[in-house]
This record gives sequence, C-alpha cells and structure tokens, in this order.
Amino acid sequence: MAAADESERQGRARSWTRYLPLGVLGLVMVVVFATGSHRILSLETIVAYRDKLQAFVADYGPMAVIAYAAVYVIAVALSIPGAVFLTILGGFLFGWLFGGAIAAVSATIGAVLVFLIARTSIGDILVRKAGPRLQKFAGGFREDAFSYLLFLRFLPIMPFWMTNLAPALFGVRLETFTLATMIGILPATFTFATAGAGLDSVIAAQKASFHACKKAGRTNCAFDLDLWSILTPQIIVAFTALSVMALIPVVVRHWRRRAPKPAAAKPSTATAKHPNA
Repeated sequence: MAAADESERQGRARSWTRYLPLGVLGLVMVVVFATGSHRILSLETIVAYRDKLQAFVADYGPMAVIAYAAVYVIAVALSIPGAVFLTILGGFLFGWLFGGAIAAVSATIGAVLVFLIARTSIGDILVRKAGPRLQKFAGGFREDAFSYLLFLRFLPIMPFWMTNLAPALFGVRLETFTLATMIGILPATFTFATAGAGLDSVIAAQKASFHACKKAGRTNCAFDLDLWSILTPQIIVAFTALSVMALIPVVVRHWRRRAPKPAAAKPSTATAKHPNA
C-alpha cells in the first residue's frame, strides 16, 4: 500500500514538472511584452548602436558570436517578433555567409526548444483529447510533415511561433521538424543577412540624402530605412516558387491515391479443351 502511495505521489510530481518549462517560458514572454523590451529588436536600434556593436565584435571576437547566437535563440524561443532584424544584424556584424549561417542555426535551435517544450508539456494531451476531425487532420499533416513544413518555412504565411507549435501538437517527429526548419529558413535567412552585409552603404546613402535635404532648407526631411524594400518582387516570386515546389510530393501522392486503379486482367473466354475430349 505504501509503495502504491509513493508511486502515485511520484506520478503527480512528474505530471506537475512537465508543465514547468512551459510555465516559465510563458511568464518570461509576459514580462518581455509587458515591459516593451521586444521593441528593442528594430532596424532603428541597429542603426543607432552600429558603432558600439561593431566595436563589441572587434573587441570580443568569438564571445560576440556566442552572445549574438544566444540572443537569437532566446528571441525565437520567446516568440518575439523581430528575428528578421537579428538576421540583418548578423549579416551586418559577421558578413552575409557567416552571419547567415549563425542566424540559421540559432533560429533552428530556438524553434526546436519551443517544439520540445510544447510537445512534452501539452502535445500528447491535446492529441489524445482531439476530436476525430482534428485527429484526421493531424494524421494527414504528420504523413507529409516535411513537405508542409518546407512550404510554411519558404513562404511564411503563418507566424514563425505558430509553425513551431502546431507540429508539436500534431505529433510530428523531432528529426523531421528540425531538418525541415533548417532547410526551409535558409532562403529568407541569407536574403536578410545579405541585406545586413550591405547595410552600411544603405545607411550612408540615407544620411547623405538626409543632409542634402536639410542643406536645401526643406522641412520634410526624414531618415528612412524601409525594411520591406529588401523583399523585391523577384525575391517574393522566388520564395513562392520554392514553397510550391515543396508541395509537389504531396500533390503527387494524393493524385496517385485518387487515380483509378487498373482493372485486373480478365481470364480468356475461350474454353480450353479437355485432353481426353
């Protein structure tokens, strides 16, 4: 009897501790958004502190890389909007190739953390309690999870945090989620890292335009950096094409299932003669 009571207490303790990471993550998110700390991640911040950031990288080298990666992982894990600015910062500080690579790895690690926390805390519970329709949808998503995740990563029509949570709740394998995330974020990551690598020239051009406007005596002068000007129509078309290609295996698989099966060959109608006839 005592052994049974002890086992029950241990089971309750494990049931409580499984929610602890999710609770801590949620609490930190509330604090970050309530204090407005998430607004630090902006293009204006990069411009304002660019000299100090460059000096930090020059003075601390590898430690600066680790600090940048840690901030990126935390930002993604807390689902803070503005990871794109961190990607631009990576290209600005470390170059488009190295900065883009660090950003891609950091974003994947942060996404995996969210995925694991969601799956271990509430994922299996939701899967068990989901209705038949949701169960069927989750099963279809799992079957083609790699293609669906590539589609969502190539063409981010859903928020990044949502594409981290949904696969966990649908029971997608960790290996599938990690690989699809890493591959799927590469195009956008290196696009923005490349933009960050050329940010100095953009800032210089904007400053020259601003000072020329002021010198001309105009009053409507503004120092304006448009983030979305980076996403040219050509880049958007390229991302769309990649996302469509990611769904080709899904379409082919469904087409094969719906295609009518070839009829079985009918036996010959000719009657074979008996050898003794």
